[in-house]
Amino acid sequence: MRIVSANLNGLRSATNKGFIPWIQQSGADIVCVQETKAQEHQLGLDHRPSDWHSYFFDAERPGYSGTGIYSRLKPDLIRRGLGFPLCDSEGRWLEAHFGELIVVSLYLPSGSSGPEAQARKDTFLELLLPELKARALAGQQLIICGDWNMAHHPIDLKNWRGNQKNSGFLPHERAWLTQLFDEVGMIDAFRQVDIRPEQYTWWSNRGQAYANNVGWRIDYQITSANLRARIKSASIYKEQRFSDHAPLIMDYDL
Repeated sequence: MRIVSANLNGLRSATNKGFIPWIQQSGADIVCVQETKAQEHQLGLDHRPSDWHSYFFDAERPGYSGTGIYSRLKPDLIRRGLGFPLCDSEGRWLEAHFGELIVVSLYLPSGSSGPEAQARKDTFLELLLPELKARALAGQQLIICGDWNMAHHPIDLKNWRGNQKNSGFLPHERAWLTQLFDEVGMIDAFRQVDIRPEQYTWWSNRGQAYANNVGWRIDYQITSANLRARIKSASIYKEQRFSDHAPLIMDYDL
């Protein structure tokens, strides 16, 4: 099973750059997208791969946030939201059930615009962790795809020394991820199969960040511990640019 995660920074913009035809030839079975920035009624057939099942969770505010899942196989169940307004009013959690497997598209808030945004992000993290702990304890088979807006270790961003006081690489954010992996037992699927440096999924639009590969790895597929042995391979697709993020492609033995 091939699963793709991609922050599109606008689904309609990414569609204009060829994202939908790419999905259809990518070999993917499930594609999770974030930051769709569209209401579902604004999306036509050209925003959905033909013969796929398409599901969206829109933010209440137009042109903002939002998640989606495209799937070749029809899910048994679709669930939107986690029950707290910061998530649900902004369309940040969309999950699809395929038998025992649950695939999630997650768009975690950014804190980079200032202290108020960081406080919202911290609140989201505080509310998310007990949910993930409960699911781990319940033995759910979970793959959470998305833009987590955090890099974990110095290997995960180019200029780590200069970013230690910036949102996305703050000590308490990194400690949250450590807790998720070490205490809750979830798996950073990419690092399970690829430990190389300079493997980034997002680049600032400032300067020549993309050309010089001055990036961050903030897009993840995070799995439950019971799927560790199922993680087979990973790649970051950079042959075409659909947004300021690159699609993360993961293959699983499922």
